[in-house]
Amino acid sequence: MTEQNSPANSDAPPQSTTDSAPDPLALHRRAILIDMHADTVQRVVDEGADINARLADGHLDAVRAREGGLDAQFFSIWVEPEYFGAGGSRAVERADAQIAAVRALAEERPDIWRQAGSAADIRRIAGEGKIATLMGLEGGYAIDERIENVEKYFRLGVRYLSAAWTVSLPWAGSSGDEVGATRGLNDFGRRVVREMNRLGMMVDVSHVSDKTFWDIVETSAKPVIATHSGARAIVDHPRNLTDEQIVALAGTGGACCVVFYPAFVEPGWKEAQKKVDAEINDALDEVARLAPGSPSQKKLARDRARAAEYARRMPPTSAARVCDHIDRVVRLAGVGHVGIGSDFDGIQATPRDLASVADYPNLTRELLRRGYTESDVENILGGNILRVMEQTQGD
Repeated sequence: MTEQNSPANSDAPPQSTTDSAPDPLALHRRAILIDMHADTVQRVVDEGADINARLADGHLDAVRAREGGLDAQFFSIWVEPEYFGAGGSRAVERADAQIAAVRALAEERPDIWRQAGSAADIRRIAGEGKIATLMGLEGGYAIDERIENVEKYFRLGVRYLSAAWTVSLPWAGSSGDEVGATRGLNDFGRRVVREMNRLGMMVDVSHVSDKTFWDIVETSAKPVIATHSGARAIVDHPRNLTDEQIVALAGTGGACCVVFYPAFVEPGWKEAQKKVDAEINDALDEVARLAPGSPSQKKLARDRARAAEYARRMPPTSAARVCDHIDRVVRLAGVGHVGIGSDFDGIQATPRDLASVADYPNLTRELLRRGYTESDVENILGGNILRVMEQTQGD
C-alpha cells in the first residue's frame, strides 16, 4: 500500500505561492488545537492511569499533550453495550463514572487542566497555557430513553452526543450492525436532536447509520458534526462519510473531523487486518482470559496485545494519508468544514508519525507541505470547531 500517491492527492489544494514559507512549529504553537475524540478516560477509570504524568504506553497524557501543542481535548464518554447494556442503570453509572473522572482532572490539577464548556472557555484556557477538557457522549445509551437526561449530561459538561456507537438503539441506527442499515431516527430520536439544539449541544454523526445520518441532517436546526470519521470515497467503510454526506454536513454549517485509525484512512488496511486478526485471535482470547479485573479491564489488556501485534505485522501508514482525507473534505466542502478527531486510546494502530498527541506538529507540517495557508491550518486544527461551537451555543 503506497502512502503518497493516493487517489485523493489529485484533490490537494493548490500549492502556496508565498515567498517565505511559514515556520511549521511556530504556526502550530500559535494555533488552537482541538482534538474532538479520544477514549483515554476509560484508561483512567479502569486502570487508574495517571494522565497527568508521561505514560509508557497509550496515546495521550498531559506531558505529551503539551509537547504536541494540544489545547483542548474532547474526552469520549463511552458505554460498551456488551458489558454495561444499551440503557438502564449500569449504562448510566458507567457514563457518570467517566464524567466524574474527567471533571476530576481540572479539580485536582488546575495547573494542567481546566474544564471548558464553550468556545470562549477554550480560547481563554489556551491563552492561560492550560489544556481545556471537554466531553462527548459516544452513543446515546446513557440517555436511557429519558429526554431529561440530555439536559442532565449537558449540565455535567457534555458538549456533543452521537446517537449510537456500534449497537443500534430503538431510536437510532448504528453503522455497525445489521439493524442499523434500515433504522433511522424515530420520534424520540428526533426529540433528542431538538433538545440538543435547544441546549447548545453539538450533534455528532460518527458511528450512525446512513439513514440516521440523513434523519439527523433533516431534523437539526444547528450545525452537525462528525467527530471522528474519514472519507468513504478513499476507504469504503460504513464508518466513513460519502461525498454527498460531507457536502450535506457542510450545508448545516458543521464539520467532518478526520480520524487517524488506519482501518478508516488507509485503503486496503482493513483487509490486511482481517488476515492478521484470524492469526492472532486465539492468543488474544487467552490474554483476555488471564487478565485480572472486570470485562472492560480484560478488553483493555486484549487491545494492548492486539496493538503490539499490529505494530509488528501491519503495513505502516502516515500523516500523509490522514491529510488525503482532509483534502477530500476541503475539495468537496471547503476548508471551513474540516477538523481533527484522532480517536486516540480507542484504536489499536496509528499512523507511524502520529503515534501520540506529541506528534501533532507532523500534521501541521504535512498540511503546509501541501500548500494550505497559515489561516487554513489554524482553522483545520481548531478554528472551525470554535466556530461550530459558537453557532451551536449562540456565543
